[in-house]
Amino acid sequence: MEARLNLFGNPLAEKFLRYINSAGKVVSDSTLPTATQELVKLRASQINGCGFCTDMHTKDAAAAGETTQRLHLVAAWREAKVFTDAERAALELTEQGTRIADAAGGVTDEAWANAAKHYDEDQLVALVSVIALINAYNRLNCIIQQPAGDYQPGQFG
Repeated sequence: MEARLNLFGNPLAEKFLRYINSAGKVVSDSTLPTATQELVKLRASQINGCGFCTDMHTKDAAAAGETTQRLHLVAAWREAKVFTDAERAALELTEQGTRIADAAGGVTDEAWANAAKHYDEDQLVALVSVIALINAYNRLNCIIQQPAGDYQPGQFG
């Protein structure tokens, strides 16, 4: 399998990725729990069918100490007892924010209020930002058909 474009060898793509990665650094340095960030990235990547990001965020989460049980249950988080109420709220916001076209009004007031019960304003900014960023990465990788399976934890810094 070969990607349609080499995002890591094209000067314009490298410049674009530097900017988007710096936005990601702002989120990763926030007070939004790292585990929540990885669960959000994994769930959005599953929904979008992005194999590269699913591979990356599963491996990064495991390397950061996430359990295999929780990683296996992200796709079925509603029926799983292993997630906190805050994580469940973040996963719901992720699903609604990722499936905007599937819902006639986007993110519901109920999903937003539930997330706001668990996260302060800065954490909500980080949560919305990580959802937007992972959706952008998913789209890049899906459009160019970036192959999955070779990622090593921490590969991109």
